[in-house]
Amino acid sequence: MHVVVCGALVENGAVLLVHRSPTRRAYPDLWDLPGGHVEAGESERQALAREMFEELGLRIATESSSRLGDVRVGSGDNAVHISVWHVGEWAGSPTNRAPDEHDDIAWVGIDELAGLPLVHGALPALLRSLPAPDRLSRRDEARATASPGGP
Repeated sequence: MHVVVCGALVENGAVLLVHRSPTRRAYPDLWDLPGGHVEAGESERQALAREMFEELGLRIATESSSRLGDVRVGSGDNAVHISVWHVGEWAGSPTNRAPDEHDDIAWVGIDELAGLPLVHGALPALLRSLPAPDRLSRRDEARATASPGGP
């Protein structure tokens, strides 16, 4: 069984998606979360950090990541176990560092996911399961938790 990790980066009620190139053998011309295969000897969190850097140029805080859910597709030799992770903190601005795999990246409102051609239909429900504070921007969240200064 192949094991794959995907990362949900969420800001201001939007999630970062990658558009799979139309020339891809698996799931061409569909939107998906960034991620990829777990390599031998890697934990899922290690694979998630590596994939977010390779595909988007982001350094994630692995301890801020929490599992949203799992999706299983295929059977036999083609079986794939996909672990979907919510990434709470990262450094950098996402850029498409894997143009051979993805021809676009975009922030998409969680409530707008149902209108897109997605690799996995379970994705909108998984993302809607996030508590409301997890849908805030990292910057907005920092401001919301800061106490006002002065008397």
